Amino acid sequence: MTRALNKLSASQVKSLGPGKYSDGGGLWLHRREDGGAQWFLRVTVHGHRREMGLGALRDVSLKEARETAVEWRAVARQGKDPIKERERRRREAAKADHTLAAVAEEAFEARKAQLKGDGKAGRWFSPLELHVLPKLGRVPVEELDQQDIRNTLAPIWHTKADTARKAMNRLGIVIRHAAAMGLDVDMQATEKAKALLGKSRHQPKHVPAMDWREVPDFYQSLNEGTITNLALRLLILTASRSSEVRFCHLDEIEGDLWTIPAARMKGGAEHRIPLSGEAQAVIEQAKAFERGGYLFPNVRKGVISDATMSRFMERRGLEARPHGFRSSFRTWCAEATEVPREVAETCLAHVVGGSVERAYRRTDYLEQRRDLMERWANYLRGKTAND
Repeated sequence: MTRALNKLSASQVKSLGPGKYSDGGGLWLHRREDGGAQWFLRVTVHGHRREMGLGALRDVSLKEARETAVEWRAVARQGKDPIKERERRRREAAKADHTLAAVAEEAFEARKAQLKGDGKAGRWFSPLELHVLPKLGRVPVEELDQQDIRNTLAPIWHTKADTARKAMNRLGIVIRHAAAMGLDVDMQATEKAKALLGKSRHQPKHVPAMDWREVPDFYQSLNEGTITNLALRLLILTASRSSEVRFCHLDEIEGDLWTIPAARMKGGAEHRIPLSGEAQAVIEQAKAFERGGYLFPNVRKGVISDATMSRFMERRGLEARPHGFRSSFRTWCAEATEVPREVAETCLAHVVGGSVERAYRRTDYLEQRRDLMERWANYLRGKTAND
C-alpha cells in the first residue's frame, strides 16, 4: 500500500519528461512541454471527479505535495468538495485580515494627507477608537450591518450627538474605503443605521461667549504678563482659535502680519491675520517666554494645553470660554460697526459664498481687516469702535 501511494521518487520528479505521472492516491504531476510542472489531485465527490491544483513543482516539493494530498483526500472522504472547501477557507482567512479595525487603520492612513497635521491630534480617528472599535473592531468589515452599527452607537446617539455623528461619518468613510479595496460591503449600512436610530433628541449647546460690551473690562484685567494672560490677550485681539494661538511660532510672524499655514487651520487653507499695534506689543512681551520658536510654551514641553486658558476663566468664575471670544468679536462687528459681512467673516477664517463666487473673488480683504482689527484693539483698550 505504501508503494502504491508513493510511486515517484525525488530524483524521478527532477528527470521526468513531458507527460502526466501518478504518485498514487490521486496525486499527479503534470510536466508540460515548456518545462513547467504542476501538481494536481484527483478525487471523487458524490460521483463526480474533481481535479484540484496543488501548486507548481518549483514551489511545492514532492513531500509537500503528498502532505497536502493527504489533507484534501480526508476532506473528500467527508463528502466535501475540496476545491470549494479551499475557497471557503480562503474567504474566511481574508475576512479575518479585513476586520473593521484593520480597514479603519488603512482608511485613516490613506486620509492623513488631507487632515490637519496629518491627523496627529487623533481627532479624526478617536470617535472610532473610543466608541466603535472596542465593540466592532474584530468584526469582518464584509459582515458589518446596520444592526451592528445601531447597537454600538445607540448609547450615545442622543446623549453625545456630535460624537455619534462623527463616528457614523467616519464609519461611512471606512466602508467606502473597504469597497475601494474590492471587499463586498454594504455601502448603505450607515444610512440604514441612521434610520433605525431616528433623529437625535440632543440639543446642541453653543460655546458660552462673553457679551462684547464686557470684553474690554476682561481684556484690561489680563495685566499680569503671564503666558496665560498674554495668550488670552492675543486670542481676543486676533479673534483666533485656541490652537492657532497656542501653537503660534515666531517664523509665522513678519512685521504686522501673522500667517498661519494651512496645516494648522481648521479649514485647511492658509490664513493671514493683520496684527494691530496692540497685538504686536503682546507678541513682543511673549517673546520673553519663547522656547523652540513657540511663544506660549508649556512648563515642561510643548505648548500650553487646550485647557489652560479655559481653566483660567473658570477660576475667575466666568461661564464664557476662550473660543467664545470669536462670537463676541463677530457680534461687535454686527452691532457696533458697519463693516461688510464678508470682511468680518474673513477675520474668523470662515468660508464666504459659494464655490463660483469664491473663484471670482480672489481677495482676503487684508487692508479692510487691518483697519477693523485696529479698531477692535482700540475698543478693547477702552476707546470707541469708531476711534
